[in-house]
Amino acid sequence: MFDPHQLLIFGLASLTLAVTPGSVVLYVIARSISQGKLAGAISVLGAATGTLIHIGATALGLSALLLSSALAFQLVKYLGAAYLIYLGVRQWRTAPETRVAEANLPLRSLKKIFVQGFVVNALNPKAVLFFLAFLPQFIDPAKGSAIAQLFVLGCIFLLVASSSDMTYALIAGTLGDWLRHNRRCWNFQRYFTGTAYIGLGLVTADLHSD
Repeated sequence: MFDPHQLLIFGLASLTLAVTPGSVVLYVIARSISQGKLAGAISVLGAATGTLIHIGATALGLSALLLSSALAFQLVKYLGAAYLIYLGVRQWRTAPETRVAEANLPLRSLKKIFVQGFVVNALNPKAVLFFLAFLPQFIDPAKGSAIAQLFVLGCIFLLVASSSDMTYALIAGTLGDWLRHNRRCWNFQRYFTGTAYIGLGLVTADLHSD
C-alpha cells in the first residue's frame, strides 16, 4: 500500500507536527504543571481516545468524497495545504502571555482529567480541520483503498503523537514551575510551531503541483 520512502516522509511530518504544541499539547503541559506527571499521562490517554474519532470520521468522509469526485478530493488537498500555512502564521502572532495563562488549571480527579482530555480533542473543530488538512496530503488513490490508507496513516500519526504527548507530560510534570514562568520557552514554542506548519503546508502544496 505504501512504499518505504512515503512512510518515512509521513513519519517525519507526523513527528514534526506532534512535537509542535497545539491545543492538546498545551492542555497536557498545563495539566502536568498543575497536577504532576500522572495527571499529564491520563490527559494524553483521553486525548488519544478523541483522536480515534477524528481518524474514523476523516477516513469515512474523505473516502466518500473521493468516490464522488476526484477533483473535489484534490481541491481538499490544496485547501489543506493553505490551512496549514494559515495555522503557522497565526501561531507566529499568538502572544506568549496567552500560553502562560493556559498553563494554570484547577485541580481535577483522574477520571475528570481523562474525560477533559477526550473533550479537548474530540470536540475541537480545529482538530477536525487539521486532520482534513493533513492526512489527505499522503493519500494516493492509485495505490489501493483510500479508506484503508487513511486508517493506517491515522494510526501511525496517533502512535507518534501520543508518544510525543507523553514525553511532554513527563517533562512538564518534572519542570512545572520553570515552564510556567519561562517567557522565552513559550516564545520559542510559538515560532517553532508556526514555522513547522508553514513549512509542511508549502512542501505539500509543491508536491501536488508536480
